[in-house]
Amino acid sequence: MRFQLEQQIHAPVESVVEAFADAEFYAALQGVPKLAPPEVLERRTSGNTVQLCVRYRFTGEVSSAVRAVVDPNRFTWVEEADHDLDARRVTFRLLPDHYADRFRCAGRYEFEAAGERDTRRNCFGDLEVRMPLVGRRVEKAIVSGLRDHLDLEADLVARWITDRGIG
Repeated sequence: MRFQLEQQIHAPVESVVEAFADAEFYAALQGVPKLAPPEVLERRTSGNTVQLCVRYRFTGEVSSAVRAVVDPNRFTWVEEADHDLDARRVTFRLLPDHYADRFRCAGRYEFEAAGERDTRRNCFGDLEVRMPLVGRRVEKAIVSGLRDHLDLEADLVARWITDRGIG
């Protein structure tokens, strides 16, 4: 399933790009619905490129049909993301800790100025869930959850930038 999502972030584009490449931002993501606090596993820099590996754990409810084929306690994954600060672009891969044979997701974020003090984040991705009978429903649920998460994250990053006086 191909998907495209867009968020408006009320902070300048350069500040937003830098915030998403900052490990401290992820440490500040406490109390996000349906997710445990993320864990930054690794952060490497090379010039204006940052590679960030962050582990996530889903804590929300899933349907009984999904629970019949997977254990919701094993919904954990690592996001490997390459942040090109100059191009204002992030390429990412979601690597499941479990069920790797049933799940594949990769894509990119592109950030652009949307006026003097706002940023538009466009997310483009490909998602595949290989589960008989429920795979397509699970894909739709994941994209819906991703949309909700990215919308919330847009508000959180804007607040994080404002609180630090970097925007």
